[in-house]
Amino acid sequence: MSQSLALLRLLQLANPTLPIGTFAYSQGMEHAVHAGWINDEATTRIWIRGLLLHSVARLDVPLLARFHRAWACADDDAVRHWSHWLAASRESKELQLEDQQVGRALARLLAGLGYERAMSFAKLAPTSFAASFAYGAVCFEIPITPAAQGYVSSWLDNQIASAIKLIPLGQSAGQRVIHGLLPDVLQAVQRGIEWEDDDIGASAPGLALGSALHETQYSRLFLS
Repeated sequence: MSQSLALLRLLQLANPTLPIGTFAYSQGMEHAVHAGWINDEATTRIWIRGLLLHSVARLDVPLLARFHRAWACADDDAVRHWSHWLAASRESKELQLEDQQVGRALARLLAGLGYERAMSFAKLAPTSFAASFAYGAVCFEIPITPAAQGYVSSWLDNQIASAIKLIPLGQSAGQRVIHGLLPDVLQAVQRGIEWEDDDIGASAPGLALGSALHETQYSRLFLS
């Protein structure tokens, strides 16, 4: 029963309809479409797979694992340390603000469900989606591997939702992209959890440029 409940809680935590505002951001994709870097199913897959393996797997997943461990051990110093690390690693103001706003929204939601420590910490350190997600996973007794799989799956769903709106990409095409990338999700999680501290870090010039240029793009569907 406890394992089944943990699975259901994970599905709740990773649900793209969670009222935390992730749907309002494209993470540079809107400018990538505007510039012609992404224009069909094939280029959508290439863009998302590149970010998955070279950014999410190298930065978000290893830090999610460290947040998970820190929350489980009640190590507030470690949570603060990695929160500042992650904030400094976001390569544009837009990406920093997105992480903080979505992280705070998830913290408020968890506090409303009775897990109030998330909100109190959000007032003391740079909040991030990864930190709040890890806190929720620990509260729901979800181990790090399935928690990371849910986190990355949620990110992938939001990227596909953005592509469907922007290109526009058909919904069936979006599902084909997701289906083809699921083995990469498993690889990203496995590798990301195993990175040592000195290995953490990502460089995604296309993401950084797309996000920074999106901040001043003349017409936008997504927040900046």
